[in-house]
Amino acid sequence: MASKLELKLREGDPAPDFTAQTNGGQTVSLADFKGRNVVLYFYPKDNTPGCNLEACAFRDNFAALQKKGAVVLGVSTDPVKSHDKFVAKFQLPFTLLADPEKKIVNAYGVWGEKSFMGMRFQGTHRVTFLIGPDGVIKKIWPKVKPLSHAAEVLAAL
Repeated sequence: MASKLELKLREGDPAPDFTAQTNGGQTVSLADFKGRNVVLYFYPKDNTPGCNLEACAFRDNFAALQKKGAVVLGVSTDPVKSHDKFVAKFQLPFTLLADPEKKIVNAYGVWGEKSFMGMRFQGTHRVTFLIGPDGVIKKIWPKVKPLSHAAEVLAAL
């Protein structure tokens, strides 16, 4: 899948705050996690091959990520109901944020043109941000390999 994405945010920038509904119907804001490292990972769609691999890799590394004091938040433009099914199907122990209005994906600059099998369309790019306890972006992974990415994040912590 080819994609052209110019990220506007850089390492060292303050992370844009957000408020969103989670799987299970709670509401959270980035500010709720002040004082902790936040792994904010954006993915295209629940229950699709690459997204399943990435979510399961975060699931399988979740205990180690927690030991490092990190909070894992997955974000897609899918609705809460879709997230609930995704979490149940793969027993995901972390929170997924629903962004159907595309406020978070736009704030972080991960929504844009993608192409797949010769078709061009707008969608969420697979990008991860590591936000420090001070709310500043510590690391950005603009190109993510779903299977090995959770281990990269763990190593960066």
